[in-house]
Amino acid sequence: MERGTAGGVDRAGAPTMSTEPGRRYCGRLFTGTDLAHIRALLQLQPTLGRVALSRRVCQDLGWLNVLGQPKEMSCRVALLRMERDGLIQWPAPLSRNGRGQRRFGLSAASDPHPPVRQALQALEPLVFERVQSPRRSRLWNELIARYHYLGYRPLSGAQMRYLVGSAEGRLLAALGFGACAWQVQARDRYIGWTDHQRRARLQRVVNNVRFLILPWVQCAGLASRILSGILKPLRQDWHCRYGYQPVLLETFVEVPRFTGTSYRAANWIRLGQTRGRGKLEKQHRQIAPLKDIWVYPLHRDFRQILCAAS
Repeated sequence: MERGTAGGVDRAGAPTMSTEPGRRYCGRLFTGTDLAHIRALLQLQPTLGRVALSRRVCQDLGWLNVLGQPKEMSCRVALLRMERDGLIQWPAPLSRNGRGQRRFGLSAASDPHPPVRQALQALEPLVFERVQSPRRSRLWNELIARYHYLGYRPLSGAQMRYLVGSAEGRLLAALGFGACAWQVQARDRYIGWTDHQRRARLQRVVNNVRFLILPWVQCAGLASRILSGILKPLRQDWHCRYGYQPVLLETFVEVPRFTGTSYRAANWIRLGQTRGRGKLEKQHRQIAPLKDIWVYPLHRDFRQILCAAS
């Protein structure tokens, strides 16, 4: 649940009313007045970077989480979508290549390590390290960019990243959790919520957006053990950072590239399959790979929580 109103905010120098229709991005309604204020801010401070601009927009519009912190990642995603829709034009990123992708200078820290071929018991207890320092953040980014088939891109909205190591300190895996999909027919039917309930409580559903067992690691049962072991630290860390706990996890497994065996072994529930239309497809055509939809309830009363009356 976010703090502040979803409507306009009185601000000096911004029009008090606008006839422009509002638009919804990342679960927030931006009124015509909000959009006009964002455009004015971009004109007045064109040299600010994207991080500083998104922070300023959050402050001006009162877009805060339950702890009173600016929802900066959600704001950056919203601004990118506004630009895509032709509503604003904001500064080009400074750290991208000519194709608009994030530029990485890979370091020796992400070079292949000696092979890990041990029984699972020999690696335990596993260590789940929440990524916090700039150095560990760069390592996580490099590992995903270098070894994950989808590559690296910034996670949207509320998020948490982990590096997983063995008891002896050997690096084994990387995981990332972020904002869930806005609408998924099979998931929404499984939850049983209304459109209003979904909009109000979508933040309580979290997406496992990246899961990487590093290529030099060969250990039977490790993936499902990690998926089971991450649940407790994820709930605790999420509450500590954002002031609430997620009650349902989701993920999307591309088929036939993967079968979802590790998720099944970790007691995740397969709900069905996407239609491969992507977020922007309007003609009901398949433009993206098909993916299996998996969920994991983190609370036995997750339906009551997500479907509770406002």
